[in-house]
Amino acid sequence: MPEGPEIRRAADKLEAAVAGKPLTHVWFAFPELKAFEAPLTGAQVERFETRGKALLTHFSCGLTLYSHNQLYGVWRVVKAGETPQTTRSLRVRLETEDAAVLLYSASEIEMLDADGVAAHAFLQRVGPDVLDMSLTVEQVKERLLSPRFHRRQFSGLLLDQAFLAGLGNYLRVEILWQAQLAPRHKAIELNNTQLDALARACLEIPRLSYQTRGTVDENKHHGALFRFEVFHRAGKKCRRCGGIIEKTTLSSRPFYWCPGCQA
Repeated sequence: MPEGPEIRRAADKLEAAVAGKPLTHVWFAFPELKAFEAPLTGAQVERFETRGKALLTHFSCGLTLYSHNQLYGVWRVVKAGETPQTTRSLRVRLETEDAAVLLYSASEIEMLDADGVAAHAFLQRVGPDVLDMSLTVEQVKERLLSPRFHRRQFSGLLLDQAFLAGLGNYLRVEILWQAQLAPRHKAIELNNTQLDALARACLEIPRLSYQTRGTVDENKHHGALFRFEVFHRAGKKCRRCGGIIEKTTLSSRPFYWCPGCQA
């Protein structure tokens, strides 16, 4: 399943295609959304906002389209008037003079006003987005040490969208390797240096993945390219300590770590 960096990159593509241009055609598959087709025609998409794995499409008229892809939903960018051949079910079409963005197969789609966004159950439940550049290391530390999270093992905590939105399995694995922590550890057990390292990794790893568009360069040992240090590297040597990377299953997901330096 895509994680925060992949969702944000998809949002960037949608924004580049249609944002700031008058909508010439709006179509929704769900009957409860049909009434919004006419009011949105002529309006503009102002921006696409990610909240973890949810997407908020903000329109110039004050409305916001909430969508969550779950397992099967996917957005596509096509030329205006184009309808790709696919077995997927089209849910949303937002079209300008030049391009259209299409949402297929998603089941969670709602139209909200500002109050609806503020009161939405999922949006209230998720934590701050790791790709929100205003989120700081100190704020992540505060969340780690909060009564709600400080006794949670990191194996589960780093998959919980209520802690930080946008984290997922490959990010969980890479963050814990970067911070040299084992998945059984809890924030309440860490010293300040360890807390700093974990909080910093929770932001730096997903942001580097987003900024480098997920590029993995196995031959580049320094610089700004993102690469997997442990994910999908079971049986290979750890680049930090030379230990052998192992694989297991934690929280129903494959987990990779180095027993040598993640004590």
